[in-house]
Amino acid sequence: MKILIVDDSLAMRRMMLRTLRMAGYGEHEVIAAANGRAGLEAAQSEAPDMILSDWKMPEMDGLEFLAALRQGGSRTPFGFITTDGNAAMRDAARAAGADFLLEKPFSPEKVGAALDPILG
Repeated sequence: MKILIVDDSLAMRRMMLRTLRMAGYGEHEVIAAANGRAGLEAAQSEAPDMILSDWKMPEMDGLEFLAALRQGGSRTPFGFITTDGNAAMRDAARAAGADFLLEKPFSPEKVGAALDPILG
C-alpha cells in the first residue's frame, strides 16, 4: 500500500509520517509532495492507495488538487488535514469527493479512525 502526503510544510509532512507510523501504518510506503500541483503529478505517476492533503497550499490548493484528481477519473481515497475544519469546509470537501477531513492537531487515534475503514 502506498500513501501520498501533500503539504507545503516540510515539518507537517514529517509529523504526518510519524503519526502514520504511530497509528500502525508504518509498513506502508509513504511518498510526499509540497503542493497540490506536485501532488497531482505524484498521484498520476505513483498511483497511491490513499492521499492525505493540506487544504491551504501555494500553486494549487487542496480543493483544486482534489477537483483535478476527480476530473481526471481518479477515485483514490482522499482526506484533508487542515487547521480549519468548519462546517462550510467540511461541506465543500464532501461535495468535492473527499472521504474525510481531520483538523490539526491530529493524533494517531484520529488518523487511524479515519484511515482504518478505508485501508483496513
